[in-house]
Amino acid sequence: MPLVKICGLMDMVAVTVAVDAGADAIGFVFADSVRRVSARHAAAISARVPRRIKRVAVMLHPTNDEWQKVRTSFQPDVLQTDLADFDYLDVPEGIEKWPVMREGTMPAGDQLPEIFVYESKASGSGEIVDWQLAAQLAKRGKMILAGGLNIANVPEAIREVAPFGVDVSSGVESAPGKKESTKIQAFINAVRAAGSATEEAKV
Repeated sequence: MPLVKICGLMDMVAVTVAVDAGADAIGFVFADSVRRVSARHAAAISARVPRRIKRVAVMLHPTNDEWQKVRTSFQPDVLQTDLADFDYLDVPEGIEKWPVMREGTMPAGDQLPEIFVYESKASGSGEIVDWQLAAQLAKRGKMILAGGLNIANVPEAIREVAPFGVDVSSGVESAPGKKESTKIQAFINAVRAAGSATEEAKV
């Protein structure tokens, strides 16, 4: 069953809905974005999240000092940022690394991280990646597919790409940064249904 990450959460209502609907991971944005929150705010609205659900710090080219402030105040389970950023960031062993790989800017060679987020060149833009190319990359590691996913297209994305997980933000919003509870629930339900159908087809 694909991992489901609901990203760009900004208030406790959206966090609670995502948790109750069965999200596996919830993301908080600490980069320049309409969805940006402070580390303290993210810590406050996610304080009661069960330990089984990964709390993800989403950043973009942070300095090590910026990352350390988020790490200390928010205490995330996962750091998600561009692959190259991990070359200079000090990430303790207890925090998972989810490097972001961008369409059209893949590193040379065949080596891919064990787990990675795959999205378009611009984070949060809602642009869909080439699913055929993504399907090939998904065979080489645990890909969390992002970029333009929504309730209507995520079943097809799961069938076409067979990703390890899916990541949604704008696809469950009524306006930029405004999460809609019914959309969060419907998205997760759609992923679960598509995942079950895919598993049944393999039997």
